[in-house]
Amino acid sequence: MLRRTKIVATLGPASSDEKILERMITAGVDVVRMNFSHGTAQDHLRRAEAVRVTARKVGRTVGIVADLQGPKIRIGKFEQGKITLHTGDSFVLDTNSEPGNEKRVGLDYQELTRDVAPGAVLLLDDGRIVLEVKAVRGDEIICNVRHGGVLSDNKGINRQGGGLTAPALTDKDKEDIKTAVQLKADYLAVSFPKSGADMHSARQLLRDAGGQALLIAKIERAEAIPALQEIMDACDGIMVARGDLAVEVGDAAVPALQKRMIRVARGMSKLTITATQMMESMIENPIPTRAEVSDVANAVLDGTDAVMLSAETASGSYPVETVEAMSRICLEAEKSSEIALDRDFLDRVFTRIDQSIAMAALFTAYHLKVKAIAALTQSGSTALWISRLNCGVPIYALTTETATRHRVSLFRDTYPLMLKYTGHDREELLREVEKVLLANNVVREGDLIVLTIGEPIGKSGGTNTMKIVKIGQHHRVA
Repeated sequence: MLRRTKIVATLGPASSDEKILERMITAGVDVVRMNFSHGTAQDHLRRAEAVRVTARKVGRTVGIVADLQGPKIRIGKFEQGKITLHTGDSFVLDTNSEPGNEKRVGLDYQELTRDVAPGAVLLLDDGRIVLEVKAVRGDEIICNVRHGGVLSDNKGINRQGGGLTAPALTDKDKEDIKTAVQLKADYLAVSFPKSGADMHSARQLLRDAGGQALLIAKIERAEAIPALQEIMDACDGIMVARGDLAVEVGDAAVPALQKRMIRVARGMSKLTITATQMMESMIENPIPTRAEVSDVANAVLDGTDAVMLSAETASGSYPVETVEAMSRICLEAEKSSEIALDRDFLDRVFTRIDQSIAMAALFTAYHLKVKAIAALTQSGSTALWISRLNCGVPIYALTTETATRHRVSLFRDTYPLMLKYTGHDREELLREVEKVLLANNVVREGDLIVLTIGEPIGKSGGTNTMKIVKIGQHHRVA
């Protein structure tokens, strides 16, 4: 049975061994994430090569997401590596203090003194430590500890309600974009964007470096919520990054935001990745909690393209088991996902020929109950549009472009297949399509499929033709 929701797995020390990587890809990883917050450019280049070699070995297409660190605002280091803060203590964040102790700690973000005022609430280590700003004096932010606990080196800082002015792209990110281009990443994830301009800027830097990756905006700042429309206009997809987002807007607001973001993104033909703590307990346990099972299943029912694993596969004890469990949950949830295509069509407006063909293919496939939709595509756009509505029929993106095949690995309900034919003869091309579908056990003789194609054959341009084909009837397979 085909899994329609894709799995993104973060690579790290736990998944760098080639045997583990092979088992993870075999277990169902569709896309790997390179987390540029950790490791060197050489580490990432080496891992990308290992992924491509392993994917070829097991006969699967695996995409690569390069995830920029962004302006993660962090405290410095402590003399002993960590301290314990008690509720009611006074504690100072000091842009000039290194190393830290029980009384104060350094900051890597000099502007924090300008971004906060008395009464501001700062959340450290994903909200585990809560500080209230009492005064700002020169380089010092004097705080009162509202919720204490153990605080260790380099933990992140968020401001409750948002309002930090750090730019979305740091100097490190600008260098990392060049690394992403070098390793031929299929997707570039931009951390903490606050506006469409942040995404345009990232795209410009990516193009200037010679990259063609699609852009994913990570929605994790409070300011990104009112700017959601312009951010979506400027990107190719979003990541619902629930960790930092929950810290800034409050954890109770996140589930409804997740549903809204996925719905809006699908309506705008954008991709969605749901991330953070999906299988968190499996970092140390071989089975997930019931709450985690529900969380993954809910994201699937929301219509997300992909669900993502972070520390679970990067540094956890059970990377392969986690992928297997996630795959199992997705498959089970997909059995009960609603198909209401006729209703979905009512508010759709098509202004382009290729989009109209994509919608016609969906409608026909749904009502004719065909075996598959075969989208012949150079860029992947037609397959993307078809995959935005749920018709219950698998979509096969047939392409001669290697980059498109890897890109499509993130699209919900869509499976990439390689076409070798690059000529101009329509009958030859259709014969090749049948051959590829039969060879991959997608169809049998006599099955009906819906085919979308651009004519004239071999000429780059939009899809303009839909054809209903009975396998083996007109085109005898050589």
